[in-house]
Formats: sequence, structure tokens, C-alpha cells
Amino acid sequence: MIHLLADENVPRPSVARLRQAGIDVAVVPSGADDDAVLARAAAEQRILVTLDRDFGRLALARRQSMPPGIVYVRLRAVHAEQCAELLLALLRDPTVVLEGRFTVASSTRVRQRALHPSH
Repeated sequence: MIHLLADENVPRPSVARLRQAGIDVAVVPSGADDDAVLARAAAEQRILVTLDRDFGRLALARRQSMPPGIVYVRLRAVHAEQCAELLLALLRDPTVVLEGRFTVASSTRVRQRALHPSH
């Protein structure tokens, strides 16, 4: 089973839809510090889902307390459940592996790079 940590900017209807699909999703409280969010994701072994592109820079600069993966959802106009739809599509795609990767996902493209040098 996959375990996600939804950043504060992930729409709550998307969180609800993911949970309805059987995904274990915890939610970051509003105003949480980015370093604390990364540390929580690492401690709980959850893949971080965010709409904040700063996590890519932070994750690549950080070498300890890394989450198992980070998904940056890059959408121009986000409707309440669009984030969940994109994540569910990623999870159904057998060619996409979220663990050990920084994933940038948009409605038209998925790019990934290793979070750790060994991947």
C-alpha cells in the first residue's frame, strides 16, 4: 500500500477522493515549515505530494531525512479533484515508480529524477 503526505496546498476534495480510492493520505497542517514537512514525510515513510515547486530545490539540496519520494503536481488551473485524478493516473501507470524519485507531473507530461544518488 502506498502512503502519501499531502502538503497544505493540495485541495481537500483531492485528499478525500484519494482516500475514497483506498490510498492512505495524511495531511500537513496549514503553515507548516517546509523542512518540517520533509522531515515528517521521511519519519512516516510517506511520499510527499505538493503543488509547491520549492520542494524540488529543497529535496535536492538535502541529504538526510528524505521522504521516500516527492510528487510535484504542476497544474495551471486546479479544480478541486484534478490533483487526485492526476495522482490516481500515476499510481495506475506501471511504468511510473514514485519511490526514490522527485516526480513532476502535469496533465500532459511526467518527468522524474532520482532523489538519492544511488537511484
